[in-house]
Amino acid sequence: MSRSLVFALRNTKEIMRDILTLVFGVLFPLVLLILLSAIDRSIPPQAQMTLFEINNLTPGVSVFGLSFISLFTATIVSKDRCTSFILRLFTSPLKPSQYLIGYTLPLIPVSLLQTVICYLAAFALSLKFSLNVLLAVAVNIPVALLFISIGLLCGTVFNDKIVGGVCGALLTNLSAWLSGTWFDLSLVGGTFEKIANLFPFVHAVNAGRFALSGEYLSIVPELLWVAGYALVIGAVAVIIFNIKMKQD
Repeated sequence: MSRSLVFALRNTKEIMRDILTLVFGVLFPLVLLILLSAIDRSIPPQAQMTLFEINNLTPGVSVFGLSFISLFTATIVSKDRCTSFILRLFTSPLKPSQYLIGYTLPLIPVSLLQTVICYLAAFALSLKFSLNVLLAVAVNIPVALLFISIGLLCGTVFNDKIVGGVCGALLTNLSAWLSGTWFDLSLVGGTFEKIANLFPFVHAVNAGRFALSGEYLSIVPELLWVAGYALVIGAVAVIIFNIKMKQD
């Protein structure tokens, strides 16, 4: 574990060097939350409708924001793979799992910071504080691990040019449309809703919403989907990383 911590420290320094990307990733959910809340408030009172109710919107935006952690993770891993740095690391006694733990550890605080900022902004936009908010923030930890795992896998498989398309365009669109953040999936129904429920994104958002509303018994079934995906994707990333180590 100490070897992973040393490697994690190096990765933390690399993350801090790319401060603009880090700031964008952390503050993006804040901008999105403010924008959508402004749209909702612009609806005339006589319409008697709400597009983005703050209690439903905040958990969704906090999960959608974490999709950018995947891009951040994949970029770091892929850049290391495409340079001589990773070849020098392969001569070290680190195991594949320790490499990936070293990439994961620095990104957990970043994910938590992003979530906390999102909820702090929501307070200013009429979200009422309760202890359930702390639970909703905690629920996002396994969600963050899911997106980090996706980033690790993509960074292991693809080069630094391709990860921008896969984790940037494809993943963010999947998490946006299949999470139920912007609209109730049941309104579409049919095959679309069934497909969405096969992915972890809607379950991640549901877990946050259940936590915020105090529906505690409903949280665990949703998080099991998230944790299951995170474990499987993380395990696949370790296996492929090990194969590439032997090839190189």
